[in-house]
Amino acid sequence: MDAKVRLFIDHPLGAGQPVPLTREQAHYLFSVMRMTEGGAVALFNGRDGEWLAEVSEAGKRGGTLTCVTHSRPLRMPPDVWLMFAPIKKARTDFIVEKAVEMGAARILPVQTAFTNSERIRQDRLQAHAVEAAEQCGATYVPEVAELQKLDRLLGDWPADRRLVFCDEAAAGESAAALGPRGGKWAILIGPEGGFAEAERTRLRAMDTSCRIALGPRILRADTAAVAALTLWQMSCGDWA
Repeated sequence: MDAKVRLFIDHPLGAGQPVPLTREQAHYLFSVMRMTEGGAVALFNGRDGEWLAEVSEAGKRGGTLTCVTHSRPLRMPPDVWLMFAPIKKARTDFIVEKAVEMGAARILPVQTAFTNSERIRQDRLQAHAVEAAEQCGATYVPEVAELQKLDRLLGDWPADRRLVFCDEAAAGESAAALGPRGGKWAILIGPEGGFAEAERTRLRAMDTSCRIALGPRILRADTAAVAALTLWQMSCGDWA
């Protein structure tokens, strides 16, 4: 079986397991992708790895797939959160998409003093995370959390998770400060206006935090997220 379509399914997967399709999934497979009974689909649910399945029932409003072969084991990303201040819609979508591709385990939109956007569509961003995982071959989909205020998040910060905040004012403080691989981490990207001085002071005072610069140029927030994840993956993550 050679599957050209990958689909995230919120359903148990296992040998011989029937998998019912929602109306939207059936429309995508049978109307958009023109699949018919006997066609192959790669399925994953974030728990059971990837399974090759075949279409056993195809209909306009639903259908059923049957798991056949366990094709790939579950691969969890390294334990790193990406925290970022939401920006314009398309660029926020970009951050979520790239965070999934680059192996973030959790994505947390945060509201800072200079955050321009005061609300997000968490369900829409989670759907973007699912689509990104389907496209990039991931077997795990990170949670996209609801928007929360930075000060509230820091007030309940776990003592065993190191926090890297990327600060344009941190000239000369490089990724060498990140330390060894492994452990629990989080990366914080500020808003387009940068961090407020009170936020910088609080972040620098945390025992678990370190700040780094992302080079000599000012980066857009979406570019900064990709750059920071790249630096972290090279220093502390699962990039060999």
